[in-house]
Amino acid sequence: MPKVPSRKRPCCICRKWFLPDVRQKKRQRTCDNPECRSEHHRRQCAQWNEKNKESSKSNYLHKKLEKIRKPPPEKDFSPPVVRMGSIPRCRIRPILPRDIVQLEIGTTNLIILDYFAEQLLARIRRNPTDYI
Repeated sequence: MPKVPSRKRPCCICRKWFLPDVRQKKRQRTCDNPECRSEHHRRQCAQWNEKNKESSKSNYLHKKLEKIRKPPPEKDFSPPVVRMGSIPRCRIRPILPRDIVQLEIGTTNLIILDYFAEQLLARIRRNPTDYI
């Protein structure tokens, strides 16, 4: 049975008319332009992240914490060594020196505090009149 070519349709990004691939049929939304495909992918990911905010936030925090986790060290009573390269960067500018705070409260707690501060500042920036 021969495959029937589908009708032309407009690209959802550039709005140019294209002939979809026969194997894709009704699923293909963009033309063959790689920029249109990547833009469509970016929009779909943003839409998914908007619908699944809690999942996105927990994945983000989980990845940051996994980055610093290591197997538990042997019983050693020497003071902990602070390496600034091992801490993921914070997107806000803290007032206190991060190395001293990390030494006092630990790397995991520092990352969680950074995350809460980012979330709080983002909420205040969205609706500043709610907090006055």
